[in-house]
Amino acid sequence: MENVVGLLKMRVLRGANLVSRDAADSDPYIIVTMGDQKLKTSVKKSNVNPEWNENLTLSVAEPVDPIKIQVFDKDTFTRDDKMGDAEFSIQPLLDVVKMNLEDMPNGTVIRSVLPSAQNCLAGESPIIWKDGFVTQDVILRLRNVDSGEIELQLQWVNIPKVPGL
Repeated sequence: MENVVGLLKMRVLRGANLVSRDAADSDPYIIVTMGDQKLKTSVKKSNVNPEWNENLTLSVAEPVDPIKIQVFDKDTFTRDDKMGDAEFSIQPLLDVVKMNLEDMPNGTVIRSVLPSAQNCLAGESPIIWKDGFVTQDVILRLRNVDSGEIELQLQWVNIPKVPGL
């Protein structure tokens, strides 16, 4: 096992304006990949604006791999259709975590990540000290597709150090 530095709790909130891959709509689900970890949300039936509100947890090691999001339309008899993908780095979040912010006032915006060619952010993504955790709200614009956004909330969880190990 590589050097795990912490856990990333990812709350997959919702999708917006996803493309229809079936006659009138889609049955979307998301696959989140980071390094060799692969997690999947449930399938939302007949919905191009799905609400997942599902928590996924990734263990984070350095060097940090980018997080890849793939959206698919679940099909019964044929291969699932691609509905777009996105990618982003949690390095800015990790940089903030390393600042040891315990004394920060709740709700302080530590840093904002701006959309760039290196990420799929749809807008500014604030990294906030909230209730004792470093959190980041992320809206990703899907690539390789006509439309669609995925909304996520990230929360960093430190792994307690075990004495003597």
